[in-house]
Amino acid sequence: MLMQRAFKTKLDPTNKQASAFRRNIAGARLAYNWALADRKLYYEYTGKSLSMYAQKAYFNGMKYLDHAWVCEADYVAIESAIRNLDVAYKNFFRRIKKGKVGKEVGFPRFKSRHAPNQSYISRGSIHIERDRIRLPKIGWARLAESGYLPTDEDGWKLNFVTISERADNWYVSAQVQKELPAPVPATGEPLGVDWGLKALAVCSDGTVFENPRPLQTATRKLKRLQRELSRREKGSENRKKTKARLARQHARVADIRRNVLHNVSKAIMDKQPSILVLEDLNVKGMTANHKLARAIADASPGELMRQFEYKGAWYGVEVMHADRWYASTKTCSACGAKQSMKLSERTFVCTSCGVVIDRDFNAALNLAALAETD
Repeated sequence: MLMQRAFKTKLDPTNKQASAFRRNIAGARLAYNWALADRKLYYEYTGKSLSMYAQKAYFNGMKYLDHAWVCEADYVAIESAIRNLDVAYKNFFRRIKKGKVGKEVGFPRFKSRHAPNQSYISRGSIHIERDRIRLPKIGWARLAESGYLPTDEDGWKLNFVTISERADNWYVSAQVQKELPAPVPATGEPLGVDWGLKALAVCSDGTVFENPRPLQTATRKLKRLQRELSRREKGSENRKKTKARLARQHARVADIRRNVLHNVSKAIMDKQPSILVLEDLNVKGMTANHKLARAIADASPGELMRQFEYKGAWYGVEVMHADRWYASTKTCSACGAKQSMKLSERTFVCTSCGVVIDRDFNAALNLAALAETD
């Protein structure tokens, strides 16, 4: 089977290389915004849409006159930006045809230079070694983590790389593919996983993964930095410093959350269950509750379920979703009787058979039982 994977690690560029990265990002942003404005203007006058190839050809000729500095940027970054706009337009019309309205439609918007995350795509003459990577228009750039990216000798075919900046740190993500034998199907006992806010995941074998709540832990510091930022004079150096500190704190929260989710999904996959049964969570509907929205977003249930899906294909684990309306929490795992429960009740006490059990563990047992009845 053809396996596609992405490896992301931190870069350690020189000041000159960081300036070149920013030039490539600025060039890609300029191309995207120009292409979007050009399409909108052309449609207003003709009622028709421009093709991606026509825009590429026109921009390549125009940039020498109006934006000479773009000629020093990576041409793949420019080309990919216009291609990404074309994809955004196609996705917009696809959603329109499906009858979606409002924010779900997602008409392409202009990119801002003040966005917290900036990136560009590159491909071509790229070579990866154990502790460095060679990029077009950049040369050899050092990797902060040695031996993580797959090298040219590992047999992986490099499709493209994405260079990104976040909180004054630079990262490279390598999209690779390789023909690998199909994974051997896992043969362990079926496993049910109940997601929650108190415990991030509770397994039917009794394993509990606690929720570190990184955003809640950092809320006090984030509020202080936000107040400090609001008091700084716009355009001042102190405001820039505070804004950078705030961005680093947000990045730290995101890094902690991402690390925890990967550790949880990896630990569960290492159990090698033949079937992994998950809840079918309506995350959008759950976050509509303003009292729990921040806590739910902090736990990122959607991202955890996404990791289970693609890692299940890697490990040979079948991933199964329970019916969205299956009452796993309100059903007794011992006798099958159903009863109502408040969210504040952390212990399930069955009124029929008298069993007393943790509510999350009870739900995990019920999910695991679905694998046997499927």
